[in-house]
Amino acid sequence: MEVNLTPEQEAQIAQIANKVGTDPGRLVKDVLARYLDGEARFLAAVEKGLAAVERGEFIEEEEMDARIERMFVSADAPSLDHPRRQ
Repeated sequence: MEVNLTPEQEAQIAQIANKVGTDPGRLVKDVLARYLDGEARFLAAVEKGLAAVERGEFIEEEEMDARIERMFVSADAPSLDHPRRQ
């Protein structure tokens, strides 16, 4: 496979590779491998979620809104260990 990069992209890759102590080709391969791994995990999670929906395993929007609201309220509440500073 061949990928055409702009001169600016090539320069940026070379600069970053130099900073991290690797060659540009290795940097591109490493970055691409991490991206593909993340994308595969994301797609697997989407497929898992869609399968759950097909089985009827989901909550209605109102319940999700309530859960999110409770999360924000909990996050805003001062803890006993770390009270808010005024």
